[in-house]
Amino acid sequence: MRQNRHRPRPQDASPAREEGGVLLYGLHAVSAALANPARRLRRLLVTRGAEQELAERFSPPWRITPELVERNRLDAMLPPDAIHQGAALMVEPLASPNMERLLEGTSGPVLVLDQVTDPRNVGAILRSAAAFGAAALVLQERHAPAETGALARAASGALEVVPILREVNLSRALEQLKKAGLWVVGLEAAGPVTLAQSGLTGRRVALVLGAEGEGLRRLTRETCDELVRLPIQASMESLNVSAAAAVALYELARE
Repeated sequence: MRQNRHRPRPQDASPAREEGGVLLYGLHAVSAALANPARRLRRLLVTRGAEQELAERFSPPWRITPELVERNRLDAMLPPDAIHQGAALMVEPLASPNMERLLEGTSGPVLVLDQVTDPRNVGAILRSAAAFGAAALVLQERHAPAETGALARAASGALEVVPILREVNLSRALEQLKKAGLWVVGLEAAGPVTLAQSGLTGRRVALVLGAEGEGLRRLTRETCDELVRLPIQASMESLNVSAAAAVALYELARE
């Protein structure tokens, strides 16, 4: 354990006031960002206990010198419902990779979200994507959550693992996925067959999910190669989009 050599900066130097950055919080999100060489780091603020826990998860020396602060300092700079566990890291947003190069260098399925706007849902989907070996997550540049601490915490480290591609035109992105050889499958409650019945063995899949309630937009639906459903009970109209993504990814992994 290092001695406390790091003096807290004055209150008016809060990283929450730094422009253009993302304030990650929570031990999983912070340790994953520290371990990601592609992540550009600005400031790391930790309590004494959190510094020790981070060191157990990801051994120092780190690429950034931590600043020791009191827990109430973090409470004041983060949203009231933020569970920070004594750690906050100011970072620069990750760059969106080139789709063609990413597809050439990977083999897993690609997830595409059509106007899913809840950052916690997107974070949970990222976590499932990492667990089941998805190659990437495709979002719209608009009508999708920005990279935030809430999203990163829900992703539990997966934000640093699964690349996010932000596309201006989702239908055009789906066509690009088709040209790259992926079979574009839309998940919809009214799909004619279940995902298991669709015969996807041997195919690389781009799985498209829509917002809860609204589902896939018409143009998105029409651009898909195939529409499928999950075999849920008739008494339950639908699943939460993050739960549906986890079930669908598991089914694809079994193929």
